[in-house]
Amino acid sequence: MSRPKKRSLTLGGHRTSVTLEDEFWQAFRDIADQKEKGINELAAEIDVERGVDAGLATAIRLYVLAHYRSGASS
Repeated sequence: MSRPKKRSLTLGGHRTSVTLEDEFWQAFRDIADQKEKGINELAAEIDVERGVDAGLATAIRLYVLAHYRSGASS
């Protein structure tokens, strides 16, 4: 597993950064492609749903995990 890297996203017109391992980042990009969405759009959806108890990077990791656990392909 790679070391986490900081990457920039734009959510609601505001720049933010998340720190994810390359493997999670690639899986997140793959899911966005499957859903025919940009990564910023998908990240914004996750951000709205995450609540205040989890950071955005954690919410993205959990989203990726849930996606692959469910066997979803779309």
